[in-house]
Amino acid sequence: MILLLVVLLGGAGYVGWVLVQRSEPVSLPEPSGGFQVGRRTYEWTDSPRRDPFADGPRRLAVWLWYPVAKGTTGQHTQYAPDEWSGMHLKAPVAVFEGPFDTLQDRALDRVAIAPGKFPVVVLMPGMGLSAPMYAALAEDLASHGYLVAGVTPTYSANLTVLGGEPVTSKPAANPPNLGDNNEGAQQAGDHLVSVWAADARFAAGMVVKTLPNSVESAVGPAYVGHSFGGAASLEACRLDQRCTAAVDLDGYQFGDVVRKGVKAPMLLLGADDSCITGVCGPDAKNDNDRNRALSLLKASTGTSWCATVPDTRHFNFTDYGVYYLAYPLRRFLPLGPAAPRHALTVTSGYLSTFLSHVIYKTAAPGAPACKN
Repeated sequence: MILLLVVLLGGAGYVGWVLVQRSEPVSLPEPSGGFQVGRRTYEWTDSPRRDPFADGPRRLAVWLWYPVAKGTTGQHTQYAPDEWSGMHLKAPVAVFEGPFDTLQDRALDRVAIAPGKFPVVVLMPGMGLSAPMYAALAEDLASHGYLVAGVTPTYSANLTVLGGEPVTSKPAANPPNLGDNNEGAQQAGDHLVSVWAADARFAAGMVVKTLPNSVESAVGPAYVGHSFGGAASLEACRLDQRCTAAVDLDGYQFGDVVRKGVKAPMLLLGADDSCITGVCGPDAKNDNDRNRALSLLKASTGTSWCATVPDTRHFNFTDYGVYYLAYPLRRFLPLGPAAPRHALTVTSGYLSTFLSHVIYKTAAPGAPACKN
């Protein structure tokens, strides 16, 4: 009885300590580029395209991060405003994750875009995740002079917001076990990646239509994605004749791009436990994703760079690396031992260096050429 009382008191004390710690403000990393960053949100309808998971045309929520002139003042954005706060983990584990209203965002709300013309980067999230959960990477890219359109694929994300109302996922658009090494999982992924690739290409075109005076028309869009969004970015680049570059952040590849490759330069960044670069990281438990990566690399004609980000797992490429996450939650999420901000800093460095090299012919990224 005494032991049980001690355990209960100890547990209550720890939860109390977590409640105090999670109330402390945290902030997204400081962007490393020469611009400040602004953010706007849009809801765009691809009228000619029927949504395969609902009646009517395909509707998408798109967040745009963009360069802002130094010295601009304005109100900072909320990290997850209104219904977007539903991205937070649900009870009872939610107590171990810091609330979004204490997460300080660096972006300014709807201020003017910096003078000039900037390339478009489309950013695709991982399966089940929402584009706002990649704000750290998006804001850093925007600070280097890119218009970054974060797309949340409707019905695949656990949460998107359309018309001010939350929209949750559907099984057909968010199938389980996509990473399984079987024919059924691969067929489901191959089908779904075409939907996401169409979302990405539509968003790229809408940025041009919405901000014609700010888009560098001489440069086609770059597609960047994490996890399943990485696969979609590669497929979108394959289909888009104007694609400038493609980036896959720890994403198992799907779609025709695996057999047909891409013509544009490509960057593959993997975690320590994956093989998406064609070379397995030191902690990989199997090589299910290796053969598809090798097929992609063999079929691609553009220059490809590959690297593993040390001490990372799958979620180190998301803002989970910044959130306050108490034990035991952090242990059960796919986060490696890398310092929370370090993995995002390394990833942002690879992204900005790679895109600058491809678009502006600056020095090549430190990642080695891929082996195929």
